[in-house]
Amino acid sequence: MYDSKLSCLEQASVADGLHCVINAVNAPLWDWLVWILIGVGLFFTVATGCVQVRLFGRSVKAIWTSRSKNNENQGLSSFQAFVTGLASRVGTGNIAGVAIAITAGGPGAVFWMWMTAFIGMSSGFAESVLAQLYKVRDKQTGKFRGGPAYYIAHGLNHRGMSILFSVCLIVCCGFAYPSIQANTITQAMQSALGMAAGQGGNNSAWETYQYVTAAGLVILTAPIIFGGMYRVAKASEIIVPIMAILYLGVAAFVVLTHLGKVPEVLALIFRDAFTFKAAGGGFLGGIISQGMLQGIKRGLYSNEAGQGTMPNAAAAADVKHPVSQGLVQMIGVFVDTMIVCTATAMIILLSSTPNNPDLSGIQVTQAALETHIGAWAQQFLAVVLFVFAFSSIIGSYAFAETNVQYLHAGKKVIIAFRLITLCFVFWGAVAKVGVVWDLGDLAMGTITLINLVAIAAMYKMVKVLLKDYTDKIQQGQAEPEFKLAEHPELQDKIKSHNVW
Repeated sequence: MYDSKLSCLEQASVADGLHCVINAVNAPLWDWLVWILIGVGLFFTVATGCVQVRLFGRSVKAIWTSRSKNNENQGLSSFQAFVTGLASRVGTGNIAGVAIAITAGGPGAVFWMWMTAFIGMSSGFAESVLAQLYKVRDKQTGKFRGGPAYYIAHGLNHRGMSILFSVCLIVCCGFAYPSIQANTITQAMQSALGMAAGQGGNNSAWETYQYVTAAGLVILTAPIIFGGMYRVAKASEIIVPIMAILYLGVAAFVVLTHLGKVPEVLALIFRDAFTFKAAGGGFLGGIISQGMLQGIKRGLYSNEAGQGTMPNAAAAADVKHPVSQGLVQMIGVFVDTMIVCTATAMIILLSSTPNNPDLSGIQVTQAALETHIGAWAQQFLAVVLFVFAFSSIIGSYAFAETNVQYLHAGKKVIIAFRLITLCFVFWGAVAKVGVVWDLGDLAMGTITLINLVAIAAMYKMVKVLLKDYTDKIQQGQAEPEFKLAEHPELQDKIKSHNVW
C-alpha cells in the first residue's frame, strides 16, 4: 500500500495522481464487492422463490396495463417510473460499457453480465419494493419521493448510514455518472466525424470540437434539470422507447444477416467465460477472472440492480401495492442487460473489425457496426448514443436531487448543486476516458456496498410484502392492494409520515 501511494505521488500531473489514487481504492473495493453482489443476489433469488422467473409474466402485464393510467396529481404511473429508471440505465453502459467489457475482459465478460442481470433482478425487486414501502409525500408538490436513504433511515433506524448513502449517491449520480455519459457522447462524435486516433484524426481540431460539444451539452442539460424529475419522466416516456426500438431493430438486422455465425459466437462467450486470467492481486482478486470482473462491473453499471439508484424512480410511482412496482423495475434489469446489452455484444462479436488499440469504448461499437451496415453506422450510433446518454444524464441527476432533498437542503443549495452538476457534465466531455470510467466505478461501488448491506438486513420485510401480494392474487384479486393495518409487525417500522 505504501508503494502504491508513493507511485501516485510521483505522477506527472495532479490529474494523473488522482487517477492513480482512485485505482488504488477501486482494486480492494471491487475484490470484495463482486462476491457481496453475487451473494446478496443469490440470497434474494432463493428467499423470494426465484421471483424473477416465478412472476415474470405478471411483471410484463403490470407495465403494459399501467401505460394508460394518469397519476399526475399523485405521482408517476408505473410505466413512467419504469421508463425513468430505464432512461438512467439504458445509455453508455449498454453500448460503450459492453465494448469496454469485451475489450478488457474478452467475450466471456458477456456471460458474467448475463449472470449479474439474472440474479440482480431479485436484488432490484427487493430494493424497489422497500423504496415503495418507505416512500413519502413531498409537502410542496404533493407527489412521492424516496429511495435507499429513506428505507435505511426508517427501516433500519440508522440515520447516519442513510446520510452517508445520500452523500455518496449525490456524488455518483450528480457528478460521476453525468461525466461518463458526457464523455461517451464526445467519443461517439469524435468517431462519427472521423477524428478518432484510429481514423487519422487531427487532435488540435478535435480539441476545439470537444469544448464546443461540452458547452452544447451544458446548454441542453440546464433547462431540463432545473425542471425536476417529472419533466425527466415526460421526456423519457417519449424518447427512450423510440430510440431503443431503432437500435434493437438494427441489431436484429445484424443477427439475422449473420445467423449462421450466432451459435459460434455463443459458444465463444461460454467458453471464454471460464478461461481464467486473474483480475488482481490478493486472495480475492486472484480468484476473480478478468472477464468475470469486467462483466460484473459493466453489468452493474448498465442495469444498476442492487446499486441503490433504481429505487429512487420506483418510489415516485403511485401504485396500490409495493410489490407491483418491484416487479415493474425488475423487468428493467432484464430489458437493459438481456436485450440491449446482448444486442451490442452481438454487433461487436459478429463483426470482422480488426483489433484497434487506438479505439476505445463507444468507438469500438461504432467501428463494428460500420462493418455490418456501412459508413453511416458511425453517425447513426452517435445519434442513438446521444439520446441514450443524454436521457441518462438527466435521469441520474433526478435521482441525485431526490437525495439532496432528503438532506433538507434549501433552494440555494439545490441551485448550487445543479450548477456543479453542469460543471461535471462539461468536465466529463473533455476528460480522458479512463479517468471518467474509473471515477464512476469508485462512486458506483461505494453506494452499491451500502445499499446491499441495507436490503439484506431488511429481507424479512420484502418476504412479508411478497407473501401478501401472492396471497391476494390467489384469493382472486386482479390488482392486489397493500393495507398497513393488516400487518401489525410492520407498523412499528412504518412511521406516521408514510402514505400506506
